[in-house]
Amino acid sequence: MNEGFLGSLAPRSADIVLLLELTMGMALLIGAWLARKQRYHQHAWCQSTVVLLNLAVVVTMMVPSFRDQVLPRIPAKIGRSFYALSTAHAVVGTLAELLGLFILVSAGTRLLPQQLRIKAYK
Repeated sequence: MNEGFLGSLAPRSADIVLLLELTMGMALLIGAWLARKQRYHQHAWCQSTVVLLNLAVVVTMMVPSFRDQVLPRIPAKIGRSFYALSTAHAVVGTLAELLGLFILVSAGTRLLPQQLRIKAYK
């Protein structure tokens, strides 16, 4: 078995994803601090990088894992905690990533029509 390096029976890839997500969480906090210090350009780069890196992690690691291990057993086993929590995590995580992408596109580009862009940032 391809055991991880964090001392659990999880695969190495899960350990890497966990460390990446923790690092991205810290980077999001740093980005929030940059915004509070009115360093908006650095804030935008920091937050945008995290949103895009997270998208890559979700697409390459989380979606295949969910598709292979959880999705085939829904709805039959949704009452079991593993499947319920995994599904809730997928729903909340998808909404968070989509919101992050919307903010990135809305605030950082002119790709959206004016009426769909965020105007009041506070």
